[in-house]
Amino acid sequence: MPLASASSGPSADNASSLGDTDRQSIESIAKDIATAIIERRLPPGTWLREEALGRVYAVSRTKVRAALVMLAKDKLIENIPDKGCFVSQPSVEEAREVFSVRQLLEAEVVRLFMARAKPRDYQLLAEQIKFERQALHVRSATSTVRERLLGDFHVVLAEATGNRTLSDLVRELVARSSLIAMLYHTSNDPQCSSDEHEELLKLCRSGDVEAAVESMRAHLSRIETSLQLESQPHNRQLDLVNALLKHE
Repeated sequence: MPLASASSGPSADNASSLGDTDRQSIESIAKDIATAIIERRLPPGTWLREEALGRVYAVSRTKVRAALVMLAKDKLIENIPDKGCFVSQPSVEEAREVFSVRQLLEAEVVRLFMARAKPRDYQLLAEQIKFERQALHVRSATSTVRERLLGDFHVVLAEATGNRTLSDLVRELVARSSLIAMLYHTSNDPQCSSDEHEELLKLCRSGDVEAAVESMRAHLSRIETSLQLESQPHNRQLDLVNALLKHE
């Protein structure tokens, strides 16, 4: 998950005075909360209480605030004045925008990948698909684990282009897509997604750029179609501390 630098944003002055250890601590907290959001332990609308987070991570509220600033920059949380920070609840319009942008960006990812990829990159993607397959057939693997692996395929593909800015954007959008899927109850079939990943990789190996690009577009379109964007999002309350301490 691309996390904004602790030296930027509203807390820039405070963050710039922190030592390396403090910055690493803040980044670690931000990454841990981001992981909990992506793994659906913290659903959209969850109130991220600074006091509770301070207890979980045994740090000051100043560090908690700096970590929340990072997450807000990545659109994973929103800071509502006079209320606090909450896990983002993307609107239907935002959900459609995210997938529209993914269509544009990931088409370019496929083009760049095919132009620059080395045998090792193809091997990494094949291994990622293998991990997906294993998760699909392990009864103890949760739907969260399966969906996270499916999202990782897109991130690994983007990273293989060598374009860090592009891969960071894809990583952020994949994380936001996870929030959207959680909020709007996706009916996406993990097996189908994994099959489509395998087909995409096969087309990339064949050298047919346009067919590979169209495969990616169709894949993302099907995932968007699986969302119940016309339904009312469900917002459940939970114990923040227990959710953060729980690991899949």
